[in-house]
Amino acid sequence: MCAMKRIEDVTLLYEISKTLNEHLELKKSLYKVLDILSDSMDMIRGTITILNPLRNEINIEVAHGLSVTAMQNGKYKVGEGITGKVIETGKAVAIPKISEEPLFLNRTASRKSKHGNEFSFICVPVTKGNQTIGAISFDKVYNENYSLKEGKKLISVIATMIARHVVNLETIHFEKEQLRQENRKLRNELKNKYRITDIIGNSNKMREVFQMISQVCKSNATILIRGESGTGKELVANSVHYNSNRYKNPFVKINCAALPSNLIESEIFGHEKGAFTGAIKQKLGKFELANKGTMFLDEIGSIGLDVQVKLLRILQEKEFERVGGYKTIKSDVRIIAATNKNLEKAIEQEAFRDDLYYRLNVFPIYIPPLRERKTDILLLIDHFLEKYVKENNKDIKRFSTPAIDMLMDYHWPGNVRELENCIERAVLLCEEGVIHSYYLPPTLQTGTESDTLPVLSLEDAVASLEKDMIIDALKNAKGNSAMAAKILNTTPRKFSYKALRYGIDYHKFR
Repeated sequence: MCAMKRIEDVTLLYEISKTLNEHLELKKSLYKVLDILSDSMDMIRGTITILNPLRNEINIEVAHGLSVTAMQNGKYKVGEGITGKVIETGKAVAIPKISEEPLFLNRTASRKSKHGNEFSFICVPVTKGNQTIGAISFDKVYNENYSLKEGKKLISVIATMIARHVVNLETIHFEKEQLRQENRKLRNELKNKYRITDIIGNSNKMREVFQMISQVCKSNATILIRGESGTGKELVANSVHYNSNRYKNPFVKINCAALPSNLIESEIFGHEKGAFTGAIKQKLGKFELANKGTMFLDEIGSIGLDVQVKLLRILQEKEFERVGGYKTIKSDVRIIAATNKNLEKAIEQEAFRDDLYYRLNVFPIYIPPLRERKTDILLLIDHFLEKYVKENNKDIKRFSTPAIDMLMDYHWPGNVRELENCIERAVLLCEEGVIHSYYLPPTLQTGTESDTLPVLSLEDAVASLEKDMIIDALKNAKGNSAMAAKILNTTPRKFSYKALRYGIDYHKFR
């Protein structure tokens, strides 16, 4: 009888080994192993569980005799229930009668026999080196003649055989979970980065912009952002998407002005293989990639009339065809468009379709130019100074008063983008703790927009520099003229004379 039993066990192990080497798909191999155990050992139910170390949770990966719902319900913490204890201790367990074991949770609710049968249960750990990564469990109808000790030994051998497959599955799940967490973290960072409050400005006109973003972001309305180049239209689009209900889904951006007219249609709608010369394979368009998310069409006024017709269709019908294709594709995409052009004038000149204009202009947001919100300049200066000082590892505390006056007086045709470039340049040039006016670009020296800038006389330039340095010294010395003179390496008498000459009252700095 023992010899016959050993032959049966060897045959069983051979079948399992053969199965594990036959199938390349990990799960398919493990399901087949459980099928073999069911046929050879009268197994009623069996599971292979894997530990998720990031969540400290045990999940059923493969099962025999369990429904999908039961598998989903079979989740345990380490140390919880029989399976949790096995994975926590790394020691196999054999239970003659499940009904007499208080630790047995039966979370899958699969052991309710109509005939009142009693079940035996075996659970052994699956290990990787000294680490327990999962478990294989096995239960059958109770039989007093069946040796649970021998059964436990046999399942332990099988656990060793399947360990490599379980390790690979564990690695796949671990990497997937890491990617999920990283993706979640990045989405949260993007959402925080593009909060409405992170758009800099406290002027009345910018408060109106913030209010409009708050009102429209949670809807699916099409938005048209208007404003001059450099005002921050893309930043507003980012803020709308990452504060909307679609923030977990794709946010696809296209600069319509940067794409050649013959490629923009293919880029937006995609193309089929052989649709035109060079189309060597099928390409998905941006609208397919942005499904369930948001599409940002920057410089919408630059697209041609032929593309405008197709764009109008997708706005109205939510469907399109790829270039060279006949299959109609549905796509649920929210459109945010932006332009610095006068679309009304383009309609008059028949360069832009009026029906597309009205379809895009559902909720217009106007971004004011920087010259119309001068009170925001100081906030922007501080923000960009902090950004580029940190980026370039410099110790610059502030701007001098004349430099601030110069920044405030300039008309900023390039808007916020030009201001940012100006601050970055000043930070790179400055080797002191204060950015003076002479570190600013030549275009700011007169605050005028001219190619032939008048040059200051030597006497005026020296006077401007002296005044600037005296004010900075008094600020650093908190109005103490003697200390300010020492900072400038001059005598208190000379310092007082110069301050009086330039009308500087040291009392104001105390």
